[in-house]
Amino acid sequence: MDCIFCKIIAGDIPSTKVYEDGKVFAFRDINPQAPVHVLVVPKEHIPSADFITAENSGNISAVFEAVPKIAAAEGLTNGYRVINNCGEDGCQSVKHIHFHLLGGKKLSEKMD
Repeated sequence: MDCIFCKIIAGDIPSTKVYEDGKVFAFRDINPQAPVHVLVVPKEHIPSADFITAENSGNISAVFEAVPKIAAAEGLTNGYRVINNCGEDGCQSVKHIHFHLLGGKKLSEKMD
């Protein structure tokens, strides 16, 4: 498989890991949009939100169980944002579902 996130999870491409468990891997975004910008990904390759099924949705719940742990470890005590981009119009750049955890400052209310 030629998925950059699968290669990062496997350790074939270096990253700055901030969290890992049996189902989830999280690392710093190389182009941060906030003081804290972490990508949280399931270890199982799921191309996008359009491919979440009853069979693989446990991987997505594992991501959301990990998010508050990661946020706490990153010092995001005053709040944070979790974003998923899906498909071309949603600006999904890597075809492996991932969630952007953003914080460390007051974020804009505008979401365009």
